[in-house]
Amino acid sequence: MRIAVVSILLFVSAALTAALVAAFDLFRPHRDTVPLLVGTVVLWLLFAVALVALRRVSGRAVVVLVLAGSVVLGGAAMAGPPNTSTDSARYAWDGIVQNAGISPYAYVPADERLDELRPDWLFPAPVAGEAGADCVGERIETVDRDAGPPLCSALNRTTVPTIYPPAAEIYFAAVRAVVGAEAGYWPLQFTGLLLSVGVTGMLLVGMRRRGIDQRHAAIWAWCPLVATEGVTNSHIDLLGVAFMLAAVFWVSSAKYVRGGILLGVAIGVKLIPAIAAPAMLARQGWKVIAAAVVTFALLYVPYVLATGIGVLGYLPGYLTEEGYEDGSRFALVSLIAPGGAAIVVAAILLAGLAVVTIWKTDPERPWLGQLVMIGGTLLVLSPRYPWYALLLLPFIALSGRWEWLAIPLALTLRLLVPSLLVSRVSLAVALVLIVVVSVRRAGPGALGRWRGAFTRISGPRTNDQRT
Repeated sequence: MRIAVVSILLFVSAALTAALVAAFDLFRPHRDTVPLLVGTVVLWLLFAVALVALRRVSGRAVVVLVLAGSVVLGGAAMAGPPNTSTDSARYAWDGIVQNAGISPYAYVPADERLDELRPDWLFPAPVAGEAGADCVGERIETVDRDAGPPLCSALNRTTVPTIYPPAAEIYFAAVRAVVGAEAGYWPLQFTGLLLSVGVTGMLLVGMRRRGIDQRHAAIWAWCPLVATEGVTNSHIDLLGVAFMLAAVFWVSSAKYVRGGILLGVAIGVKLIPAIAAPAMLARQGWKVIAAAVVTFALLYVPYVLATGIGVLGYLPGYLTEEGYEDGSRFALVSLIAPGGAAIVVAAILLAGLAVVTIWKTDPERPWLGQLVMIGGTLLVLSPRYPWYALLLLPFIALSGRWEWLAIPLALTLRLLVPSLLVSRVSLAVALVLIVVVSVRRAGPGALGRWRGAFTRISGPRTNDQRT
């Protein structure tokens, strides 16, 4: 009966996931925000109930249910094209360009020298009308040209260079080398499914070897964020998560150089995994750092030789566009330090968090430190995009700290309801929930232990100080 209940919950979640992907998106003139918001909330509720129901299941059924749920939910997420992001269109284009022997950093997608490479599904022909040629269709933006009809593009930011690091570019080229230029969105969705299931498998094996309850792997395997942003929208963050998780398992097993190499690859996929590094430096961190830096640099060598400084791509412009240059993006920090001061406060908070993480992390079980470092960074930086929180999920699973799921949920709300007030309230609620539950986990003696630790640091007090 317990297995049947969990199976039914997963089936309903998969059906709802497929329905939302197939029927609703954010690219129409009148965005499907309300049905997506309601459906997303229901998916998270089903996810929570399924996790609770799984607690009453034991034995081999746990592994079967976790893996089956990962496959079924991920497969359901392939029911339609991307519905909240067009990033995977850029992934496909970068792969097509590379397979033509051209560096993805050399030209912007709108460059006329690349016209012969354009597949129709990414660059549909403009439709002639009474006022001239127009670009029509969802996910299609218009790029004006000096002469002739406009360029119709399914890519976002068609007039700027790519932003993605070399390991991601190698992945894009590899996928397109297998399926060709004319395949649509499904190849990256399928590889996203393989990656999500692969991470589930790594978690199950790693948990078994380390004596961690394997039921916690469902936090990753069944999370709506993995299905929608990892598979439907095919975000490259999923590849970074896979390499990051493998790196953590190697480092925690005292394989520092191997772990450092995988860490370098993870950062080479998307720079964000660097925030998971401090917790891996508590023991022989210099080996991890050296291996990661060398690997990261080697990944860039062929692209630097081909493009030079152009490998920076659109990263500086992206940071400015997102409001990190003037501090306007920091939803919570800007409440106490508005404007440019938010940058200073955010830097101090993150530096302090990194120091504490290195100091307090157990080298053999670094995932709690990584959970705090990654989650704290997301709270401080408060990005607009929930897929950044994919990196957080495996460490919630490994540590069993379910309360940190409030962060990816808050970031999902920020995407669907782009309001500063909503962002601040949801992130503040997440922060309060994490603090309250963490204090309860620590037990009634936690305050005394902290007071004792402070006394040891500050030294014994005199009689006058005690008074």
